[in-house]
Amino acid sequence: MSTPLTLLLIAVVLCLIGVYLSWTAGRLDRLHTRIDAAKAALDAQLLRRASVAQELATSGVLDPAASIVLYEAAHAARQAEEDHREVAESELSQALRAVFEAPEQVEAVRGAPGGEEAVHELAEAARRVPMARRFHNDAVRAARALRRHRKVRWFRLAGHAPFPLAVEMDDEPPPALTDRAPSAG
Repeated sequence: MSTPLTLLLIAVVLCLIGVYLSWTAGRLDRLHTRIDAAKAALDAQLLRRASVAQELATSGVLDPAASIVLYEAAHAARQAEEDHREVAESELSQALRAVFEAPEQVEAVRGAPGGEEAVHELAEAARRVPMARRFHNDAVRAARALRRHRKVRWFRLAGHAPFPLAVEMDDEPPPALTDRAPSAG
């Protein structure tokens, strides 16, 4: 092989490697963007759930003990620092299950003025939180898998982006809220 042909071949191979690395970096960037969007959606759903729970707790349709438990858990979830948020949100999930453990409690709230709308709104919010968390954690899982590849580490394709962390919390909604088919109305 002649020297110019060898140099051309090396240049083409290096160009292909550069294109592949650029494509991989772009893919990783899109995954990080997807994580940010999923995190924002999860935060919005958590805030909605806490707001609806707090509103229900102060509406007067629950008994006083249930109102206090639900209000304190919802308030703590809304005010929690980022480091303690997962714990506070888990405690809100536990409080919701404790307050709405029995279907009779749900029916009692539905029977109160404005209770039907409140229960429906809370059930929707409680159903959406696990979905939002699942979407976020799926994006995190995909980004972690790509970041584990040698080429990403060797060429530092992740840049200065922090390693993505999954959100681990108890987000199981109360069965009494979610098992019941929505009423016509």
